[in-house]
Amino acid sequence: MENATLEPSLITVKAVLIIDNDGERLYAKYYDDTYPSVKEQKAFEKNVYSKTHRTDSEIAFLEGLTVVYKSSIDLYFYVIGSSHENELMLMAVLNCLFDSLSQMLRKNVEKRAVLENMEGLFLAVDEIVDGGVILESDPQQVVNRVALRGDDVPLTEQTVTQVLQSAKEQIKWSLLR
Repeated sequence: MENATLEPSLITVKAVLIIDNDGERLYAKYYDDTYPSVKEQKAFEKNVYSKTHRTDSEIAFLEGLTVVYKSSIDLYFYVIGSSHENELMLMAVLNCLFDSLSQMLRKNVEKRAVLENMEGLFLAVDEIVDGGVILESDPQQVVNRVALRGDDVPLTEQTVTQVLQSAKEQIKWSLLR
């Protein structure tokens, strides 16, 4: 890279990935257009998996990007940032995601459990990173917020409940006439 000055930015995370033992995408969220198409994203994910799944280290530099990762039973968790990004910040995001999922899944962080709780995973990632900007690094705060949002009545149930209440009101008024 030239001696160009890097513009300051809050965006520190380029992607969050979870890949299974076979190198297949379980979850992927990209925050910029480094890999604009799904085909390019999957090729990048295959490359990341092939370079990291047999190593014991926690950090790699691939395709000009900083990749921090962690494995658990049959899953690999990745947080990706630019080449000049602080590895400790990326690792804080990775640890927050992993620890949050571990608490939410009662320490059962494996493929089946994650697939059964994808909504919680989506909410957790959204609480940790928004548009590439790190919002939270405390797993307990993430778990608390996800639990609060998870207690909300889903939109489909809200609609059904509203329709039933409306029908009850109509029946009640027709009986009173």
